[in-house]
Amino acid sequence: MVRGSLERLASRALSVGGKWQHQQLRRLNIHEYQGADLMGKFGINVPKGAVVGSVQEVKEVLKNVFPSEKEVYLCEKMSLVNEMYFAITLDRQTAGPLIIACSKGGTSIEDLAEKYPDMIIKVPVDVFKGITDEDAAKVVMYLFSILCRSPLAETADKKLVAADAKLNFDDNAAFRQKEIFALRDTTQEDPREVAAAKADLNYIGLDGEIGCMVNGAGLAMATMDIIKLHGGTPANFLDVGGSASEGQVVEAFKILTSDDRVKAILVNIFGGIMKCDVIASGIVNAAKQVDLKVPVVVRLEGTNVDQGKRILKESGLTLITAEDLDDAAEKAVKAYAK
Repeated sequence: MVRGSLERLASRALSVGGKWQHQQLRRLNIHEYQGADLMGKFGINVPKGAVVGSVQEVKEVLKNVFPSEKEVYLCEKMSLVNEMYFAITLDRQTAGPLIIACSKGGTSIEDLAEKYPDMIIKVPVDVFKGITDEDAAKVVMYLFSILCRSPLAETADKKLVAADAKLNFDDNAAFRQKEIFALRDTTQEDPREVAAAKADLNYIGLDGEIGCMVNGAGLAMATMDIIKLHGGTPANFLDVGGSASEGQVVEAFKILTSDDRVKAILVNIFGGIMKCDVIASGIVNAAKQVDLKVPVVVRLEGTNVDQGKRILKESGLTLITAEDLDDAAEKAVKAYAK
């Protein structure tokens, strides 16, 4: 579900002006206990809880955090009489935060929106004015300064509590929210995307068989579309950008070949700022470091294209060359189908 949402988000982002380099992915997802702790710092009522890693820590938490409790479950047990839904997300239509609230919780908000749209309150927030008293009255909640999605619940003693915590943070905020981004747990993310981020590459894994390495978001989208047109399915979106180094090209190949589903690789480069000879040298060096077991189709065009083709030809590598994008996509599909 998370992967599907990410792919849809990436597709929408890529369709807007082809500007991939500065897209907003909100890929930082923190653990629930971290989200609860963070919301608690902003004055939101959350259940008491603690994280432990040993039996001794369990004893210490039971003694210090839950002195009156006898059970080992290390989260405050609450008697809920009503579950609700509350969210703050970004709305493309209003270009600002949107508060979503529903008096009925405990189930998928998507299903509720489809079956009972009148039960859901949507309140757009003006980014310049902020939330008004009227807005607050509609949702019986105040706006806090992070994007969140959280089931709300009412306890038997008439208190509102955030019974769950799901917080996502925009990567563009990393430079000023260092404390929050220090909570990042890369073990919960796609290792290919983690490796790509370290190499300063734009990558999103998909479910197809043809790995793509392209420069530029528009060309990448066109490449994936033509692969589909010829009966194939792209395995990823990988944009090396306009100024990739040989080292980045090598890392890109390592990421592509780490995916067992990839049965062929299509390199489609239009050299403008990115030079074809740099890409070609990167491919050759990657072949020396990576055990290439799948066919590689290469289409180069633009700056230093002749030098690039000569480097590939003299390398002795078994590569499939293509003259244009349509030819490259057709050859890539045929290569993995053999």
